Amino acid sequence: MARSTKLEAQETRNRILDAAERVFHAKGVSHSSLEDVAQAAQVTRGAIYWHFKNKGDLFEAMLERVKLPMEAMVEAGADTREADPMGQLRSALVFALQEIAQSPQSRKVFEIVFLKCELVEVTDTLWVRRQEAARRAHTNFQRILHNAVVRGQLAEDLDIPLACAALRAMMGGLISNWVFMPGQFELA
Repeated sequence: MARSTKLEAQETRNRILDAAERVFHAKGVSHSSLEDVAQAAQVTRGAIYWHFKNKGDLFEAMLERVKLPMEAMVEAGADTREADPMGQLRSALVFALQEIAQSPQSRKVFEIVFLKCELVEVTDTLWVRRQEAARRAHTNFQRILHNAVVRGQLAEDLDIPLACAALRAMMGGLISNWVFMPGQFELA
């Protein structure tokens, strides 16, 4: 592949990643080939192999460009010194919902990951990434809720693990329903 500059190489890589998003979104990951992506990006398969080892590597690079909702919530953190833990929790949840609602790229990748992707060999790292993000979010939710109990914002007898599971189920359900029924309600 003839390349003049690093900038051109990066532009080609980004064009391939953009095409992968479109193709994976339209056909699903397992029904998409690197040839499909190459045609959509208007490059050769050789150009794809110059930048990526295989479809799994391309898929992972596409994921690296966005944050999944649980990852966005994890990044909000759980500072036990926070004076308003429920406000902190609200901010984290709203941020995650806004990311999906307002970023077409995040929404498209969310749909690919959760609706158009089998968790099989190509995406094993996705499974690990989703599990790790869920674990970190659960831990942060527990810290936030515990802090809210300590500060009197929530009842002392709150079942924190159950409340965390309910929060994750609510967020996942809201986002999934919003994706399945576009226009039925505003997400953020």
